[in-house]
Amino acid sequence: MKRIFLPLIALASLAIASYAAMPQSSMPREFTSADKLRYAFAIIESFYVDSVPSGELVEDGIKAMLKDLDPHSSYSDASETKEMTEKLDGGFSGIGIQFNMLQDTLFVIQTTAGGPSEAVGILAGDKIIAANDTAISGVKMKNSEVIKHLRGPKGTTVDLKVLRRGVAEPIHFRVTRDDIPIYSIDAAYMAAPGIGYIRVARFGENTYDEFAKALDDLKKKGAVDLIIDLQDNGGGYMGPAPKIAERFLEYGDPIVSTKGRVTAPTSFTAERKGDWQDGRVVVLVNQYSASAAEILSGALQDNDRAVIVGRRTFGKGLVQRPMPFPDGSMIRLTTSRYYTPSGRCIQKPYTKGDDEAYNHDMRERFDSGELMHLDSIRLDSTEVYQTLRLHRPVYGGGGIMPDRFVPLDTAFYTPYYRDLVAKGVINQYCIKYVDDNRKALKKQYPTVEKFIDNFEVTPELMQGLIAKASSDVEYNDEQYQTSRPTLEAIVKAMIGRDLFDTPAYFQIYNPQNPIYVEGLRLLQSPAEYDALLPRR
Repeated sequence: MKRIFLPLIALASLAIASYAAMPQSSMPREFTSADKLRYAFAIIESFYVDSVPSGELVEDGIKAMLKDLDPHSSYSDASETKEMTEKLDGGFSGIGIQFNMLQDTLFVIQTTAGGPSEAVGILAGDKIIAANDTAISGVKMKNSEVIKHLRGPKGTTVDLKVLRRGVAEPIHFRVTRDDIPIYSIDAAYMAAPGIGYIRVARFGENTYDEFAKALDDLKKKGAVDLIIDLQDNGGGYMGPAPKIAERFLEYGDPIVSTKGRVTAPTSFTAERKGDWQDGRVVVLVNQYSASAAEILSGALQDNDRAVIVGRRTFGKGLVQRPMPFPDGSMIRLTTSRYYTPSGRCIQKPYTKGDDEAYNHDMRERFDSGELMHLDSIRLDSTEVYQTLRLHRPVYGGGGIMPDRFVPLDTAFYTPYYRDLVAKGVINQYCIKYVDDNRKALKKQYPTVEKFIDNFEVTPELMQGLIAKASSDVEYNDEQYQTSRPTLEAIVKAMIGRDLFDTPAYFQIYNPQNPIYVEGLRLLQSPAEYDALLPRR
């Protein structure tokens, strides 16, 4: 950085002196804003009373400029950019485990199928206490620090010291790091006879391939109708959304378009006839479904191809173009806006530079009653559009408005429940329960289906949770009884997840989710579905 700006500093020093002595009439005719910014930096670095960390100064300046543009233009340094890209590109290099920290001890929840840890024999329930002679358990190490010791370049090795229940001495493993996939699909299963379910957690590089495989697998299992779950999906890469939408549309159907001040308008249409033309489709969304999730749900709604169930989506319809720097940092600059096929702009209103109000939007939705009551939703009469086939009214003004509203259920959310979740008590209790009983549980419930059908959350199991929580959370019987059905479902779901895998969690907990319940009910009531969305 210093080498780049030395000529500028010298120039600035001379320029400042000459400008000071120059008559006003002799001043240059044009002194641009960009010139002013360069001069300001050179002046500060040359004459400020203390030494100036020029890198930080530049980064702070970039952040300040972007902050005044819109809520989603952003700057990330090299490490932040790498972490963000890993999450979307679909992988990183590491040892291939999912873990939890319980009382400063790293518990292996599951190993990645076919990954390096599974290959050497590391098992769910193992406790990793050291990596390359560095203690990572019992030392109050942050998760981010633990990850640094486990991840590394592909082909490098890490020596692990592992404690295993029933084995007296620590076991030593040498694990060769490899590429570890990050999956976009959290769960795909048959929700009911003839009805498939796919939960898309994020939109990354491999999302379409994962979705296509899940869809094909469900077809083989007899799925005719489909639930696509986009709840809490904050988006990611836009590219997979049109490709997924295409599976359900006719050739030439519009999917999404963009418009900007400088960038040329673009439009995406279905480039082939989709192979899922006959089945009914429900898309589940909530207030945290954003960006690519809104593109997909908006495309299917505007083409009259799916019933949208849930609550108004987030409203992130600004297109960010990544602009990397040679040092690995990056600006993600908003260059255009997304529009659904009917012409709705997905982006909700915002005031430039007022990120606080923008970030408090969810709180305002809650306070206004929008999340709980359909008649509290304020529809903009100037933002009414029509779907393309049936000419149903759909509303702009930010986000995708569902066809079937499902209110936020807060009845179970007592202070006792809140504190159990916030303090991590449920997670810790379930991890230890599985660790203590894994062998017996696996023998009694060899498959996830047997576990779902036959495992019961007994009063004794819940009393154990209450006892575990007693040192951190004051017990309140009335609040516990109010929250008990939800707590029991969470306990069973977490035990199922730790015993099997992440999809088990959703198979078990989804029947407690009102949006899921309504979506499934609609598909099981064809006449009601067809009244909302007549068949093609």
